[in-house]
Amino acid sequence: MASSTVPSSRPSRPPRPNLVFRRLRGSRSPAEFAAAVRRAAREIGERVSCDARYVHRVEAGEIRCPNYAYERVFLHMFPGRTLTDLGFAPRSSVRGRRARDAGDTPPAHNEDRANATGETSVAYEPYDTQNRYDTYDTHDHEESDVLRRAFMTGGGATVAAVSLGPLGFASDASAARRAVRRAGASDAGALEEAVRRIRLLDDRHGADGLYRRAAAPLRAAYALLDAGAVRQRTADRLYAGAGELAISVGWLAHDSGRFDDARSHYAEALATARVTGDPGLEAHAFCNTAFLARDAGRPREAVRAAQAAQRVARSLGSPRLMSLLALREAGGWAGLADRTGCEQALARAQAYFERGPSEADPEWMTFYGEAELEGLEAQCWSTLGDWPRAARHARRAAELQDPHFTRNIALYTAELADDLARGGRPDEAARAGMRVLDLLTEVQSSRVQTMLAGTSRVLLPHRRASGVSEFLDRHASFPGAVSDFRAV
Repeated sequence: MASSTVPSSRPSRPPRPNLVFRRLRGSRSPAEFAAAVRRAAREIGERVSCDARYVHRVEAGEIRCPNYAYERVFLHMFPGRTLTDLGFAPRSSVRGRRARDAGDTPPAHNEDRANATGETSVAYEPYDTQNRYDTYDTHDHEESDVLRRAFMTGGGATVAAVSLGPLGFASDASAARRAVRRAGASDAGALEEAVRRIRLLDDRHGADGLYRRAAAPLRAAYALLDAGAVRQRTADRLYAGAGELAISVGWLAHDSGRFDDARSHYAEALATARVTGDPGLEAHAFCNTAFLARDAGRPREAVRAAQAAQRVARSLGSPRLMSLLALREAGGWAGLADRTGCEQALARAQAYFERGPSEADPEWMTFYGEAELEGLEAQCWSTLGDWPRAARHARRAAELQDPHFTRNIALYTAELADDLARGGRPDEAARAGMRVLDLLTEVQSSRVQTMLAGTSRVLLPHRRASGVSEFLDRHASFPGAVSDFRAV
Protein backbone atom coordinates (compact mmCIF):
# COMPACT_ATOMS: atom_id res chain seq x y z
CA MET A 1 0.00 0.00 0.00
CA ALA A 2 1.13 3.51 -0.71
CA SER A 3 2.28 5.53 2.22
CA SER A 4 0.24 8.31 3.74
CA THR A 5 3.45 10.26 4.25
CA VAL A 6 6.14 11.67 2.04
CA PRO A 7 9.26 9.48 2.43
CA SER A 8 12.10 10.90 4.48
CA SER A 9 15.42 9.93 5.88
CA ARG A 10 15.90 9.23 9.59
CA PRO A 11 15.50 12.57 11.38
CA SER A 12 18.40 14.00 13.28
CA ARG A 13 16.23 15.24 16.14
CA PRO A 14 12.87 14.29 17.65
CA PRO A 15 9.83 15.43 15.65
CA ARG A 16 7.86 18.44 16.84
CA PRO A 17 4.35 17.55 18.07
CA ASN A 18 1.46 18.90 16.03
CA LEU A 19 -0.40 20.69 18.82
CA VAL A 20 -2.82 22.35 16.40
CA PHE A 21 -4.08 18.99 15.19
CA ARG A 22 -4.34 17.76 18.78
CA ARG A 23 -6.55 20.73 19.66
CA LEU A 24 -8.75 20.05 16.66
CA ARG A 25 -9.34 16.50 17.90
CA GLY A 26 -10.81 17.96 21.08
CA SER A 27 -12.33 15.54 23.56
CA ARG A 28 -12.63 12.71 21.05
CA SER A 29 -10.36 9.71 21.51
CA PRO A 30 -7.86 8.97 18.70
CA ALA A 31 -10.07 6.07 17.58
CA GLU A 32 -13.18 8.26 17.47
CA PHE A 33 -11.35 10.94 15.51
CA ALA A 34 -10.03 8.30 13.09
CA ALA A 35 -13.60 7.12 12.52
CA ALA A 36 -14.61 10.73 11.77
CA VAL A 37 -11.79 10.96 9.21
CA ARG A 38 -12.99 7.80 7.48
CA ARG A 39 -16.57 9.12 7.40
CA ALA A 40 -15.40 12.42 5.91
CA ALA A 41 -13.41 10.52 3.29
CA ARG A 42 -16.51 8.59 2.24
CA GLU A 43 -18.43 11.87 1.90
CA ILE A 44 -16.05 13.02 -0.86
CA GLY A 45 -15.47 9.63 -2.45
CA GLU A 46 -12.05 8.95 -0.92
CA ARG A 47 -10.94 5.78 0.82
CA VAL A 48 -8.32 6.22 3.53
CA SER A 49 -7.22 3.69 6.14
CA CYS A 50 -7.12 6.08 9.07
CA ASP A 51 -6.89 4.56 12.52
CA ALA A 52 -5.80 5.62 15.99
CA ARG A 53 -2.16 4.96 15.22
CA TYR A 54 -2.25 7.37 12.29
CA VAL A 55 -3.77 10.04 14.54
CA HIS A 56 -1.07 9.44 17.16
CA ARG A 57 1.65 9.80 14.52
CA VAL A 58 0.21 13.06 13.19
CA GLU A 59 -0.06 14.52 16.68
CA ALA A 60 3.45 13.37 17.53
CA GLY A 61 4.80 15.21 14.50
CA GLU A 62 5.99 12.04 12.79
CA ILE A 63 3.79 12.83 9.78
CA ARG A 64 4.91 16.31 8.81
CA CYS A 65 2.76 16.43 5.68
CA PRO A 66 -0.03 14.00 4.70
CA ASN A 67 -0.43 12.45 1.28
CA TYR A 68 -2.85 14.01 -1.18
CA ALA A 69 -5.79 11.75 -0.31
CA TYR A 70 -5.54 12.66 3.37
CA GLU A 71 -5.01 16.32 2.43
CA ARG A 72 -8.33 16.37 0.57
CA VAL A 73 -10.08 14.73 3.51
CA PHE A 74 -8.62 17.10 6.12
CA LEU A 75 -9.47 20.17 4.03
CA HIS A 76 -13.02 18.83 3.67
CA MET A 77 -13.27 18.35 7.45
CA PHE A 78 -11.92 21.81 8.21
CA PRO A 79 -13.10 24.08 5.36
CA GLY A 80 -11.31 27.34 4.86
CA ARG A 81 -8.05 26.08 6.34
CA THR A 82 -4.81 25.14 4.67
CA LEU A 83 -2.43 22.36 5.62
CA THR A 84 -0.28 24.82 7.54
CA ASP A 85 -3.40 25.98 9.41
CA LEU A 86 -3.76 22.35 10.53
CA GLY A 87 -0.23 22.28 11.89
CA PHE A 88 1.45 20.52 8.97
CA ALA A 89 4.64 21.63 7.26
CA PRO A 90 4.35 23.05 3.72
CA ARG A 91 4.69 20.28 1.19
CA SER A 92 7.54 22.13 -0.51
CA SER A 93 9.60 21.99 2.69
CA VAL A 94 9.29 18.25 3.23
CA ARG A 95 12.12 16.13 1.88
CA GLY A 96 13.13 18.68 -0.69
CA ARG A 97 10.06 18.04 -2.82
CA ARG A 98 9.35 21.01 -5.06
CA ALA A 99 6.03 22.69 -4.71
CA ARG A 100 3.61 22.09 -7.52
CA ASP A 101 2.22 24.85 -9.64
CA ALA A 102 -1.05 26.60 -8.79
CA GLY A 103 -0.35 27.02 -5.10
CA ASP A 104 0.40 23.37 -4.38
CA THR A 105 -3.14 22.33 -5.21
CA PRO A 106 -3.80 18.62 -4.73
CA PRO A 107 -4.00 16.60 -7.94
CA ALA A 108 -7.28 15.53 -9.44
CA HIS A 109 -9.30 13.00 -7.49
CA ASN A 110 -8.39 10.08 -9.72
CA GLU A 111 -4.68 10.83 -10.05
CA ASP A 112 -3.56 9.13 -6.85
CA ARG A 113 -6.18 6.51 -6.19
CA ALA A 114 -3.39 4.16 -5.22
CA ASN A 115 -2.72 6.36 -2.22
CA ALA A 116 -6.28 6.02 -0.95
CA THR A 117 -6.55 2.32 -0.42
CA GLY A 118 -9.52 1.16 1.66
CA GLU A 119 -9.18 -0.52 5.02
CA THR A 120 -10.50 -3.86 4.01
CA SER A 121 -8.10 -4.21 1.13
CA VAL A 122 -4.97 -3.89 3.27
CA ALA A 123 -2.88 -6.92 4.23
CA TYR A 124 -0.71 -6.38 7.28
CA GLU A 125 2.67 -7.90 6.58
CA PRO A 126 5.20 -7.15 9.33
CA TYR A 127 3.79 -8.58 12.55
CA ASP A 128 7.13 -8.21 14.26
CA THR A 129 7.79 -7.62 17.91
CA GLN A 130 9.10 -4.18 18.52
CA ASN A 131 12.15 -2.64 20.09
CA ARG A 132 10.46 -0.28 22.52
CA TYR A 133 13.42 2.09 22.47
CA ASP A 134 13.31 2.65 18.72
CA THR A 135 11.67 6.06 18.48
CA TYR A 136 11.83 6.40 14.72
CA ASP A 137 10.27 4.40 11.94
CA THR A 138 11.20 4.78 8.32
CA HIS A 139 8.77 2.17 6.96
CA ASP A 140 6.66 3.65 4.19
CA HIS A 141 3.49 1.58 4.53
CA GLU A 142 0.91 3.22 6.73
CA GLU A 143 -1.16 0.15 7.58
CA SER A 144 1.84 -2.10 8.15
CA ASP A 145 3.24 0.61 10.40
CA VAL A 146 0.14 0.29 12.59
CA LEU A 147 1.63 -2.93 13.91
CA ARG A 148 5.20 -1.68 14.20
CA ARG A 149 5.47 1.20 16.61
CA ALA A 150 3.39 3.66 18.55
CA PHE A 151 3.98 7.16 19.71
CA MET A 152 1.51 8.52 22.24
CA THR A 153 1.47 12.23 22.98
CA GLY A 154 0.51 14.33 25.94
CA GLY A 155 -2.25 16.89 25.90
CA GLY A 156 -2.41 20.67 25.85
CA ALA A 157 -3.68 23.17 28.37
CA THR A 158 -7.03 21.54 29.12
CA VAL A 159 -8.67 18.16 28.73
CA ALA A 160 -12.24 16.90 28.77
CA ALA A 161 -12.34 14.55 31.72
CA VAL A 162 -15.43 12.36 31.57
CA SER A 163 -16.89 10.87 34.69
CA LEU A 164 -16.74 7.09 34.57
CA GLY A 165 -19.86 6.82 36.73
CA PRO A 166 -20.96 3.88 38.88
CA LEU A 167 -21.15 1.49 35.93
CA GLY A 168 -18.28 2.93 33.96
CA PHE A 169 -20.51 5.04 31.70
CA ALA A 170 -21.00 8.78 31.56
CA SER A 171 -24.47 10.16 30.93
CA ASP A 172 -23.22 13.53 29.73
CA ALA A 173 -19.63 13.88 28.60
CA SER A 174 -19.87 17.65 28.14
CA ALA A 175 -20.92 18.13 31.75
CA ALA A 176 -17.68 16.62 32.95
CA ARG A 177 -15.32 19.07 31.22
CA ARG A 178 -12.90 20.44 33.78
CA ALA A 179 -9.42 21.87 34.20
CA VAL A 180 -6.43 19.55 34.19
CA ARG A 181 -5.48 17.85 37.43
CA ARG A 182 -2.92 15.15 37.86
CA ALA A 183 -4.49 11.69 37.98
CA GLY A 184 -4.24 9.67 41.17
CA ALA A 185 -4.70 6.09 42.30
CA SER A 186 -8.47 6.55 42.61
CA ASP A 187 -8.66 7.48 38.92
CA ALA A 188 -6.68 4.39 37.95
CA GLY A 189 -8.99 2.28 40.10
CA ALA A 190 -12.09 3.78 38.49
CA LEU A 191 -10.67 3.06 35.05
CA GLU A 192 -9.91 -0.56 35.93
CA GLU A 193 -13.39 -0.95 37.36
CA ALA A 194 -14.92 0.46 34.15
CA VAL A 195 -13.11 -2.23 32.15
CA ARG A 196 -14.45 -4.94 34.46
CA ARG A 197 -18.01 -3.62 34.28
CA ILE A 198 -18.00 -3.40 30.50
CA ARG A 199 -16.76 -6.99 30.25
CA LEU A 200 -19.38 -8.16 32.73
CA LEU A 201 -22.21 -6.47 30.84
CA ASP A 202 -20.95 -7.86 27.54
CA ASP A 203 -20.83 -11.39 28.97
CA ARG A 204 -24.44 -11.13 30.04
CA HIS A 205 -26.07 -9.01 27.36
CA GLY A 206 -23.86 -8.83 24.28
CA ALA A 207 -22.27 -5.88 22.53
CA ASP A 208 -24.97 -4.14 20.53
CA GLY A 209 -26.47 -2.08 23.35
CA LEU A 210 -23.12 -1.20 24.89
CA TYR A 211 -20.83 0.08 22.15
CA ARG A 212 -22.11 3.64 21.89
CA ARG A 213 -22.24 4.04 25.67
CA ALA A 214 -18.69 2.76 26.11
CA ALA A 215 -17.18 5.65 24.15
CA ALA A 216 -17.44 8.05 27.11
CA PRO A 217 -15.19 6.11 29.52
CA LEU A 218 -12.68 5.61 26.71
CA ARG A 219 -12.51 9.37 26.19
CA ALA A 220 -12.10 9.77 29.94
CA ALA A 221 -9.23 7.30 29.96
CA TYR A 222 -7.25 9.20 27.35
CA ALA A 223 -8.04 12.49 29.05
CA LEU A 224 -6.43 11.04 32.18
CA LEU A 225 -3.36 10.05 30.17
CA ASP A 226 -3.13 13.57 28.80
CA ALA A 227 -3.38 15.01 32.30
CA GLY A 228 -0.51 12.89 33.61
CA ALA A 229 -0.13 11.16 36.95
CA VAL A 230 1.53 12.06 40.24
CA ARG A 231 3.32 8.70 40.59
CA GLN A 232 4.88 6.41 38.01
CA ARG A 233 3.00 3.42 39.41
CA THR A 234 -0.26 5.28 38.82
CA ALA A 235 0.82 6.25 35.31
CA ASP A 236 1.56 2.60 34.51
CA ARG A 237 -1.88 1.58 35.76
CA LEU A 238 -3.51 4.32 33.69
CA TYR A 239 -1.78 3.26 30.49
CA ALA A 240 -2.57 -0.41 31.09
CA GLY A 241 -6.19 0.44 31.94
CA ALA A 242 -6.61 2.69 28.91
CA GLY A 243 -5.19 0.00 26.65
CA GLU A 244 -7.47 -2.68 28.08
CA LEU A 245 -10.43 -0.33 27.79
CA ALA A 246 -9.59 0.36 24.13
CA ILE A 247 -9.59 -3.40 23.53
CA SER A 248 -12.91 -3.82 25.36
CA VAL A 249 -14.53 -1.03 23.34
CA GLY A 250 -12.94 -2.49 20.22
CA TRP A 251 -14.49 -5.84 21.04
CA LEU A 252 -17.92 -4.24 21.42
CA ALA A 253 -17.46 -2.72 17.96
CA HIS A 254 -16.15 -6.03 16.61
CA ASP A 255 -19.00 -8.12 17.99
CA SER A 256 -21.61 -5.66 16.71
CA GLY A 257 -20.17 -5.73 13.18
CA ARG A 258 -18.36 -2.36 13.17
CA PHE A 259 -15.10 -3.77 11.85
CA ASP A 260 -13.42 -0.47 10.91
CA ASP A 261 -14.06 0.95 14.37
CA ALA A 262 -12.82 -2.24 16.00
CA ARG A 263 -9.64 -2.18 13.92
CA SER A 264 -8.94 1.37 15.05
CA HIS A 265 -9.54 0.64 18.73
CA TYR A 266 -7.27 -2.42 18.64
CA ALA A 267 -4.55 -0.34 16.98
CA GLU A 268 -5.00 2.24 19.71
CA ALA A 269 -4.46 -0.44 22.35
CA LEU A 270 -1.37 -1.70 20.54
CA ALA A 271 -0.04 1.87 20.46
CA THR A 272 -0.48 2.15 24.20
CA ALA A 273 1.24 -1.19 24.78
CA ARG A 274 4.20 -0.23 22.61
CA VAL A 275 4.80 3.13 24.29
CA THR A 276 4.82 1.59 27.78
CA GLY A 277 6.58 -1.66 26.90
CA ASP A 278 3.68 -3.76 28.24
CA PRO A 279 3.94 -7.27 26.70
CA GLY A 280 0.70 -8.45 28.28
CA LEU A 281 -1.29 -5.63 26.71
CA GLU A 282 0.53 -6.09 23.41
CA ALA A 283 -0.29 -9.80 23.32
CA HIS A 284 -3.94 -9.00 24.09
CA ALA A 285 -4.11 -6.41 21.30
CA PHE A 286 -2.57 -8.80 18.78
CA CYS A 287 -4.93 -11.56 19.97
CA ASN A 288 -8.00 -9.47 19.21
CA THR A 289 -6.50 -8.19 15.97
CA ALA A 290 -6.11 -11.80 14.83
CA PHE A 291 -9.73 -12.56 15.73
CA LEU A 292 -10.95 -9.47 13.86
CA ALA A 293 -8.86 -10.33 10.80
CA ARG A 294 -10.40 -13.79 10.69
CA ASP A 295 -13.94 -12.38 10.90
CA ALA A 296 -13.15 -9.71 8.30
CA GLY A 297 -12.01 -12.30 5.76
CA ARG A 298 -8.25 -11.70 6.09
CA PRO A 299 -7.07 -15.13 7.28
CA ARG A 300 -3.39 -14.67 6.48
CA GLU A 301 -3.34 -11.51 8.56
CA ALA A 302 -5.03 -13.51 11.33
CA VAL A 303 -2.22 -16.07 11.27
CA ARG A 304 0.51 -13.46 11.36
CA ALA A 305 -1.11 -11.44 14.14
CA ALA A 306 -1.63 -14.59 16.23
CA GLN A 307 1.98 -15.62 15.69
CA ALA A 308 3.15 -12.15 16.74
CA ALA A 309 1.03 -12.44 19.87
CA GLN A 310 2.62 -15.77 20.71
CA ARG A 311 6.12 -14.33 20.34
CA VAL A 312 5.26 -11.56 22.77
CA ALA A 313 3.41 -13.83 25.21
CA ARG A 314 6.07 -16.53 25.63
CA SER A 315 7.76 -14.58 28.39
CA LEU A 316 4.54 -14.09 30.36
CA GLY A 317 4.35 -17.63 31.74
CA SER A 318 0.66 -18.28 31.03
CA PRO A 319 -0.08 -21.59 29.25
CA ARG A 320 -3.76 -20.66 28.98
CA LEU A 321 -2.87 -17.46 27.13
CA MET A 322 -0.63 -19.40 24.76
CA SER A 323 -3.49 -21.86 24.23
CA LEU A 324 -5.90 -19.09 23.24
CA LEU A 325 -3.36 -17.54 20.89
CA ALA A 326 -2.76 -20.91 19.22
CA LEU A 327 -6.52 -21.12 18.65
CA ARG A 328 -6.46 -17.69 17.03
CA GLU A 329 -3.76 -18.99 14.70
CA ALA A 330 -5.79 -22.12 13.99
CA GLY A 331 -8.73 -19.95 12.93
CA GLY A 332 -6.51 -18.20 10.40
CA TRP A 333 -5.20 -21.46 8.98
CA ALA A 334 -8.78 -22.71 8.65
CA GLY A 335 -9.67 -19.58 6.71
CA LEU A 336 -6.78 -20.36 4.37
CA ALA A 337 -8.16 -23.92 3.94
CA ASP A 338 -4.90 -25.25 5.38
CA ARG A 339 -6.12 -28.27 7.32
CA THR A 340 -2.63 -29.37 8.36
CA GLY A 341 -1.70 -25.96 9.72
CA CYS A 342 -5.03 -25.77 11.53
CA GLU A 343 -4.65 -29.20 13.12
CA GLN A 344 -1.13 -28.42 14.28
CA ALA A 345 -2.25 -25.17 15.91
CA LEU A 346 -5.23 -26.93 17.52
CA ALA A 347 -2.91 -29.58 18.95
CA ARG A 348 -0.71 -26.86 20.48
CA ALA A 349 -3.77 -25.15 21.90
CA GLN A 350 -4.93 -28.37 23.55
CA ALA A 351 -1.46 -29.14 24.94
CA TYR A 352 -1.11 -25.68 26.47
CA PHE A 353 -4.65 -25.84 27.86
CA GLU A 354 -3.98 -29.14 29.61
CA ARG A 355 -1.20 -27.53 31.63
CA GLY A 356 -3.96 -25.83 33.58
CA PRO A 357 -4.43 -22.33 34.94
CA SER A 358 -1.64 -20.31 36.54
CA GLU A 359 -1.23 -17.13 38.54
CA ALA A 360 0.18 -15.51 35.39
CA ASP A 361 -3.13 -15.84 33.51
CA PRO A 362 -4.38 -12.33 32.56
CA GLU A 363 -7.50 -11.02 34.26
CA TRP A 364 -9.24 -10.51 30.91
CA MET A 365 -9.10 -14.27 30.18
CA THR A 366 -11.88 -15.20 32.61
CA PHE A 367 -14.02 -16.21 29.62
CA TYR A 368 -11.46 -18.78 28.46
CA GLY A 369 -12.21 -22.24 29.72
CA GLU A 370 -12.99 -25.60 28.22
CA ALA A 371 -16.23 -24.28 26.71
CA GLU A 372 -14.42 -21.55 24.77
CA LEU A 373 -11.76 -24.04 23.68
CA GLU A 374 -14.48 -26.29 22.27
CA GLY A 375 -16.32 -23.36 20.71
CA LEU A 376 -13.29 -22.01 18.88
CA GLU A 377 -12.38 -25.47 17.65
CA ALA A 378 -15.94 -25.85 16.37
CA GLN A 379 -15.51 -22.66 14.36
CA CYS A 380 -12.32 -24.04 12.81
CA TRP A 381 -13.97 -27.27 11.67
CA SER A 382 -16.99 -25.34 10.41
CA THR A 383 -14.71 -23.12 8.30
CA LEU A 384 -13.07 -26.25 6.91
CA GLY A 385 -16.51 -27.69 6.05
CA ASP A 386 -16.39 -30.61 8.48
CA TRP A 387 -19.92 -30.08 9.75
CA PRO A 388 -20.36 -33.22 11.90
CA ARG A 389 -17.11 -32.57 13.74
CA ALA A 390 -17.94 -28.90 14.14
CA ALA A 391 -21.38 -29.78 15.56
CA ARG A 392 -19.87 -32.13 18.15
CA HIS A 393 -17.57 -29.42 19.47
CA ALA A 394 -20.26 -26.73 19.37
CA ARG A 395 -22.69 -28.93 21.32
CA ARG A 396 -20.05 -29.63 23.94
CA ALA A 397 -19.22 -25.92 24.18
CA ALA A 398 -22.84 -25.00 24.87
CA GLU A 399 -23.15 -27.75 27.49
CA LEU A 400 -19.96 -26.74 29.30
CA GLN A 401 -20.49 -22.98 29.38
CA ASP A 402 -21.01 -21.29 32.74
CA PRO A 403 -24.60 -19.92 32.86
CA HIS A 404 -23.17 -16.48 33.68
CA PHE A 405 -21.87 -16.17 30.11
CA THR A 406 -25.30 -15.88 28.48
CA ARG A 407 -23.92 -14.34 25.33
CA ASN A 408 -21.47 -17.22 24.79
CA ILE A 409 -24.18 -19.83 25.33
CA ALA A 410 -26.18 -18.11 22.59
CA LEU A 411 -23.10 -18.01 20.36
CA TYR A 412 -22.22 -21.70 20.77
CA THR A 413 -25.83 -22.75 20.29
CA ALA A 414 -26.07 -20.65 17.13
CA GLU A 415 -22.88 -22.32 15.89
CA LEU A 416 -24.43 -25.71 16.65
CA ALA A 417 -27.63 -24.83 14.79
CA ASP A 418 -25.71 -23.75 11.71
CA ASP A 419 -23.43 -26.81 11.70
CA LEU A 420 -26.43 -29.12 12.04
CA ALA A 421 -28.29 -27.35 9.24
CA ARG A 422 -25.33 -27.54 6.87
CA GLY A 423 -24.67 -31.12 7.91
CA GLY A 424 -28.10 -32.27 6.77
CA ARG A 425 -29.90 -32.43 10.15
CA PRO A 426 -32.59 -29.74 9.75
CA ASP A 427 -34.88 -30.88 12.58
CA GLU A 428 -32.07 -30.72 15.16
CA ALA A 429 -30.90 -27.42 13.72
CA ALA A 430 -34.38 -25.95 14.14
CA ARG A 431 -34.52 -27.01 17.80
CA ALA A 432 -31.13 -25.44 18.47
CA GLY A 433 -32.24 -22.30 16.62
CA MET A 434 -35.31 -22.01 18.85
CA ARG A 435 -33.07 -22.12 21.93
CA VAL A 436 -31.02 -19.26 20.48
CA LEU A 437 -34.15 -17.19 19.91
CA ASP A 438 -35.07 -17.72 23.55
CA LEU A 439 -31.62 -16.45 24.60
CA LEU A 440 -31.82 -13.42 22.32
CA THR A 441 -34.44 -11.93 24.64
CA GLU A 442 -31.49 -11.33 27.02
CA VAL A 443 -28.61 -10.92 24.57
CA GLN A 444 -28.01 -8.26 21.90
CA SER A 445 -25.33 -9.52 19.55
CA SER A 446 -25.21 -8.91 15.81
CA ARG A 447 -22.81 -11.82 15.50
CA VAL A 448 -25.32 -14.28 16.95
CA GLN A 449 -28.24 -12.79 15.05
CA THR A 450 -26.39 -13.00 11.75
CA MET A 451 -25.31 -16.59 12.34
CA LEU A 452 -28.96 -17.42 12.96
CA ALA A 453 -29.99 -15.58 9.80
CA GLY A 454 -27.56 -17.75 7.82
CA THR A 455 -28.98 -20.88 9.41
CA SER A 456 -32.52 -19.85 8.47
CA ARG A 457 -31.48 -19.47 4.83
CA VAL A 458 -29.95 -22.94 4.83
CA LEU A 459 -33.16 -24.36 6.35
CA LEU A 460 -35.55 -22.73 3.88
CA PRO A 461 -35.61 -25.75 1.49
CA HIS A 462 -36.37 -28.00 4.50
CA ARG A 463 -39.48 -26.20 5.73
CA ARG A 464 -41.45 -29.47 5.85
CA ALA A 465 -39.00 -31.09 8.27
CA SER A 466 -40.09 -31.35 11.90
CA GLY A 467 -39.93 -27.99 13.67
CA VAL A 468 -38.32 -26.12 10.79
CA SER A 469 -41.39 -24.17 9.72
CA GLU A 470 -42.02 -23.05 13.30
CA PHE A 471 -38.43 -21.88 13.65
CA LEU A 472 -38.46 -20.01 10.34
CA ASP A 473 -41.70 -18.23 11.17
CA ARG A 474 -40.51 -17.24 14.62
CA HIS A 475 -37.16 -16.07 13.29
CA ALA A 476 -38.80 -14.00 10.57
CA SER A 477 -40.92 -12.19 13.16
CA PHE A 478 -38.08 -11.76 15.65
CA PRO A 479 -37.30 -8.07 16.29
CA GLY A 480 -33.84 -7.00 15.22
CA ALA A 481 -33.21 -9.94 12.89
CA VAL A 482 -30.26 -9.18 10.59
CA SER A 483 -28.86 -10.66 7.44
CA ASP A 484 -25.33 -9.26 7.28
CA PHE A 485 -22.88 -9.34 10.18
CA ARG A 486 -20.88 -6.53 8.65
CA ALA A 487 -23.84 -4.20 8.49
CA VAL A 488 -23.52 -1.35 10.96
